[in-house]
Amino acid sequence: MTDTTLPLTTADLVLFGLEEPTRQDATRRLTEVLAADGRITDVELFLDDVRAREEMMATGLPGGIAFPHARSAAVGTPSVAIGISQQGIDFGADDGPAHLIFLIAAPPGAGQLHLVILARLARKLINEQFRRTLRSAENAEQIAAIIQREILLPE
Repeated sequence: MTDTTLPLTTADLVLFGLEEPTRQDATRRLTEVLAADGRITDVELFLDDVRAREEMMATGLPGGIAFPHARSAAVGTPSVAIGISQQGIDFGADDGPAHLIFLIAAPPGAGQLHLVILARLARKLINEQFRRTLRSAENAEQIAAIIQREILLPE
């Protein structure tokens, strides 16, 4: 059953200092955060679905951004977990590592919801000022509030 009453992200889903050495490790850490919040029921199933998506095409984008994502039967609530990395983590972008990582999780019955979330985030993150605002946030609450305000989901 899909729960769309919860916010897309919360401060509990934001990790400052995400410094895992690989994109697989970073994705696992963010997935575990989603699971701890009750948004994912099966970590390994979700990771398999994210890996399958990553094999199709790397999810690193120019500007230090990564969008690992998947629709998965393990997801109960459409969600975004956010990792902030000072060192950066290689997600396959041509211009280098990602410093802002957005793990998008959507249930299979949510149609193209994960693509809507991805597109809305991408449109905002094209703007350098928006990226700077996220990078300069002082805490997880600020980042979650920015994302909640700027990435409104369809009703």
